[in-house]
Amino acid sequence: MFRVDADRPAHFCDGLTRRDFLHAGSLSLLGLSLPGLQSLKAQAAVPDSDVNCIMLFLVGGPSQLDTWDMKPAAPSEIRGPFRPIDTNVPGIQVSEIFPRLAKIMDKVSVVRSCNHQATAVHDTGHQMMQTGRLFTGGIEHPHIGCVLAKVKGAKGDAPPHVLMPRPIGNTGGGMPHGQSAGYLGKTFDPFVLNADPSAKDFKVPDLLPPEYISAVREQRRKSLRAAIDGSVKAFESSSDARLLDANFQQAYRLMSSKAAREAFDLSSEPDSAKDRYGRTRFGMSCLLARRLIERGVRFVTVNMFETVFNEITWDIHGSAPFSPIECYKNEVGPNFDNAYSALIEDLSKTGLLSKTMVLAFGEFGRTPKINPAGGRDHHPGCWSSLMAGGPIKGGQVVGASDEIGYAPKDRPVSTAEIAATVYQGLGIPLETEMIGPQSRPLRIVDHGVEPIRELF
Repeated sequence: MFRVDADRPAHFCDGLTRRDFLHAGSLSLLGLSLPGLQSLKAQAAVPDSDVNCIMLFLVGGPSQLDTWDMKPAAPSEIRGPFRPIDTNVPGIQVSEIFPRLAKIMDKVSVVRSCNHQATAVHDTGHQMMQTGRLFTGGIEHPHIGCVLAKVKGAKGDAPPHVLMPRPIGNTGGGMPHGQSAGYLGKTFDPFVLNADPSAKDFKVPDLLPPEYISAVREQRRKSLRAAIDGSVKAFESSSDARLLDANFQQAYRLMSSKAAREAFDLSSEPDSAKDRYGRTRFGMSCLLARRLIERGVRFVTVNMFETVFNEITWDIHGSAPFSPIECYKNEVGPNFDNAYSALIEDLSKTGLLSKTMVLAFGEFGRTPKINPAGGRDHHPGCWSSLMAGGPIKGGQVVGASDEIGYAPKDRPVSTAEIAATVYQGLGIPLETEMIGPQSRPLRIVDHGVEPIRELF
């Protein structure tokens, strides 16, 4: 724990002693637990016409057959317990668990032929959907939002990429989930909220409260390095300290920024808005995502769930510690429908939808045949994703699955193509190269990978 105005020395695990120079909740050793903030580039407060993105990651893997690609003519063990309903776009139906989505389908497109050939475990799907690639050969590829942070930097005080409410936790594979900057380095990691926006005592751990800032003299705010004990000189030769040097003041500026505090302040939202989004962790995260986009954040990643164990999620194996299929109608479906629809509606009303892509997808689909426990198991062979906003055309379906939703029948879409589509929408050329391991240049998508042209 660091404090600007503390007299007590702090003892670190490397044996060095220094003055506490910053107090910001759960800040870790010079990483500030805000590694993405360390790389913020000072920019003038000028209008930015770039496209933003909100990625809603539906951890657990929604069943295509019970959500956006229903098969009412299939046998009962395939079609499941839910019925399709019409939307405001003729010819497009969705599950009855999404009545509000059905009314705004003209603003949303469905890709019904997503697939990958990797192992059917959560972690691989997390990686491939958020980075476009699989973790192989020790190379961890960067999240799309982290690439955006590297390429375009920040808008003023706002972090370029925020992840909430917390990173994906244990989903059984023990591998990276694709939510870091990977080989780009911690400098471009997202700002992680690490808090539940639906909690009554919600606050962002890494933003300094106004009463604390006012207690610190202006001179110390401008030159925090003067508060560091001379014994830190040995530490300053380390790579961690060098990361701090160029970006410390900007990171502190964000944490002490009135505008940043206001962006994260949900207390200013009316009760009617909170009710429309749903007063759940996911609902309030989506409401907060909207506020952040309105205030200059370029990319927001929202994890609907943090794990698939002992929690009601999209992971409907049918028996504990997983979820029953009925939860889609009673809990998971309404939770998503309220938050997603309110988000699309609000962005549309303010004109921000034309400048903000809203993506909603999981890591894979589910097996067509209902298992003996009454649920569906992992199936990366075919699933559906929702895409809206920015340059994405709404009110259409791309691709099709076979008669039981097992495999793509038309226009198969890979996870790499999904990543390429997002980069295209963000205005980042697909031939853009990043410096990877051993200083090798790596394209953000492989040569020959194209975006889903039908969406533009």
